[in-house]
Amino acid sequence: MEDIMRERYELAVDRIREIRQEKNAPANFQGYFFRMAEFLEQMIELKDEVEHGVGEDVSLDVLRAKNKALYQDILPGNYEISYANPEYACKMLGRGYGQLLSFLYTELRGMIIFSYEKREWDFLVCMELFLQVYSEFEDGQAPEPETIRQVLYWYVNDYCQEMVEYRIQSSVDDTLDFAARRIMEADLDDLRYLYQFGEYVTEAEEKTARFLNTLPKEEVRAMARTYTEGYRIGFINTGKDITKKRTVNIRYCLGFERMIKEAILQFREMKLEPVIYRAAVHTVNKRQQFRIGYYGAIPNPQYDYDHRNDAAIYLDDDFVGRKLRAMQRGYEKYKKQAGEHGGPAVVEIFGELPFVPKSSEMTCSLNEKQQKLQVSMNNEAGQITNRYIKGEERSFTIIAYPVPSIGDHFEEIFRETVKINTLDYNLYASIQQKLIDALDQGKSVHIMGRNGNKTDLRVMLHDLRDRDKETNFENCVADVNIPVGEVFTSPVLQGTNGILHVKKVYLEELQYRELELEFVDGKVARYDCSNFDDPKKNAEYIRENILHNHKTLPMGEFAIGTNTTAYQMAVDHQIQDKLPILIAEKTGPHFAVGDTCYSWAEDTKVYNPDGKEIIARDNEISIRRKDDPGAAYFGCHTDITIPYDELGRIVVECEDGSGIELIRDGRFVLDGTSILNEALK
Repeated sequence: MEDIMRERYELAVDRIREIRQEKNAPANFQGYFFRMAEFLEQMIELKDEVEHGVGEDVSLDVLRAKNKALYQDILPGNYEISYANPEYACKMLGRGYGQLLSFLYTELRGMIIFSYEKREWDFLVCMELFLQVYSEFEDGQAPEPETIRQVLYWYVNDYCQEMVEYRIQSSVDDTLDFAARRIMEADLDDLRYLYQFGEYVTEAEEKTARFLNTLPKEEVRAMARTYTEGYRIGFINTGKDITKKRTVNIRYCLGFERMIKEAILQFREMKLEPVIYRAAVHTVNKRQQFRIGYYGAIPNPQYDYDHRNDAAIYLDDDFVGRKLRAMQRGYEKYKKQAGEHGGPAVVEIFGELPFVPKSSEMTCSLNEKQQKLQVSMNNEAGQITNRYIKGEERSFTIIAYPVPSIGDHFEEIFRETVKINTLDYNLYASIQQKLIDALDQGKSVHIMGRNGNKTDLRVMLHDLRDRDKETNFENCVADVNIPVGEVFTSPVLQGTNGILHVKKVYLEELQYRELELEFVDGKVARYDCSNFDDPKKNAEYIRENILHNHKTLPMGEFAIGTNTTAYQMAVDHQIQDKLPILIAEKTGPHFAVGDTCYSWAEDTKVYNPDGKEIIARDNEISIRRKDDPGAAYFGCHTDITIPYDELGRIVVECEDGSGIELIRDGRFVLDGTSILNEALK
């Protein structure tokens, strides 16, 4: 630590240690500052232990207890009386102060991670932020809430450059190898390694790691090979040169280190070094409640949800300009690393306990102007990223596995998932080609629900000028999007009309009941669900989490899932509501709102195995990228699937008025596709 920083650090530590002996703050704030000072002293002790290697040889039970102590304040049960809970903070401190001081505590909790990663600057500025806020109260008088907001506002703005720049570096620079070193150097048979990351760890992560340790090395290697080969083939199938790339971003959840270690070795055979960055910690780099990067157990999803809009405290025109400039400078500084970066390789998990969020009036919320600013900032941020990590040169892959919370049959479901992820590529390619040949004869597709599903939707297709060389639908097999099993297109918006309805669905870990979207000329015109008694709350819930605060979104994708094996596995084990969208989208027709599947790479020609070019890569909105990129992209793509048991008919409507039936009453009826029904009971 540099001398000046060391001096600042020691002064901050000394001052924090005095606070619990004082009663300078107004009486109703003393409990808050006492608790915050106590937490900071806990962080100082943790930082010292990590620096000096204290506790590395302790038992697994001791590590469990230490880990739980770090996260206990936000765990269900404790959260109800925690200042991290905006509702409790507002109750104890008043709404004007409660939201602000709850946000402060949330930012301070990042110090757990800064301790483990030895990020001394980040640790220091958090301590100084707390002391600056405390100084406004220590004369015995409560300042105006706006005074505290200004302190928080300038903390975010003053340090925006450093925080954003570090985030960009961590996303493309393999020399920041905190996680990669731990994975490669640890004895993975000794589960104590899980506690070296600083993330919250539960029995589920331990059980996952223990189960993977029981698998033969060849089986783990094959799991990793499915994942890494999907990434490599993704470059080949889109005509991109993987040899120009030097790094790959690995995203996963703790417990899968044995597979990830094998994947790192396999990527290195491809001359790709791993970049494994953690889900964002600083508020500046977060995107609502979503975690992008690697992470451990989620201590309390309600905590994340309650703080999803904390940006309301500081989001204005000046901040947006500052953050975008910080991104531009950061990418320019790491321009070489960004240009050599190949894109993400993601291991998703499924089987967590379903989360139905509780709505509270005490949480921060974005006003209408801030919603527009956030949409604009996200759009511009996407454009900046694409200028340095070019869409036409990068690729990705995604695969998913269950975790123990899925139930007593975890190991059986895990093994069945491995089989699903390795289904016969060539068989599905052949069957799906028959669907595509029929779809390419149509000008539109009519989708209807059954069994209480009210879907009645007509999707328009692009005109094919040369049917011998062109197609509308991509034959999606197991490369970037594992497992196998869908054909998809970017539909024409004009004339795409009707109702999309699903009785129950989970999107981004949030549940929606009786979700209904109405499309008019391909854009969402009306939306509703039955999660809350108040229709206004239902609309706000959808607008925030599906529309991502846009007034409307276009239908960016229409697809037909063909993986009946995955569907039946879910039915057999009653885990339909726990499937990740990666698998769920293969278990019926699905419709994405937001960007198309080809966003940022529309000019890259894509071909099916039969040699035909997929020409439906744009729609009437995405084509505006040529003149106004800000109006062409939305920075989101949310898939909504109708399961087979809610699906009545899918009919291709031809120019001459005839129809070609693909699915009737949840079964494939097109010639050459009936084999897909064999998995269905």
